[in-house]
Amino acid sequence: MLKVFKNIAILEGISYLVLFFNMLYIKHSNIELYHSLLNPLGMTHGLLFIGYVLLAVWLKKIQEWNNQTLIIILGASLLPFATFYIEKKYLRKI
Repeated sequence: MLKVFKNIAILEGISYLVLFFNMLYIKHSNIELYHSLLNPLGMTHGLLFIGYVLLAVWLKKIQEWNNQTLIIILGASLLPFATFYIEKKYLRKI
């Protein structure tokens, strides 16, 4: 299950960055492409985000993480590039 969480953490980070790229750059250069990408990218990122949070809470019990570690891992889902840091710092040594 930890390997699945690592993969979801990486995919969630990538989807977050792609969504930002769509919102910040494509919106101003090609509005039609922006509208055609917004729903699929948003839905994909939303599902990965929910999966990340649910798996993190579930793995807290399995991996015996303390509350501080869980808060850091959950907080990383809100910041760009942070899930990559979490995967490297917290999940590789497990």
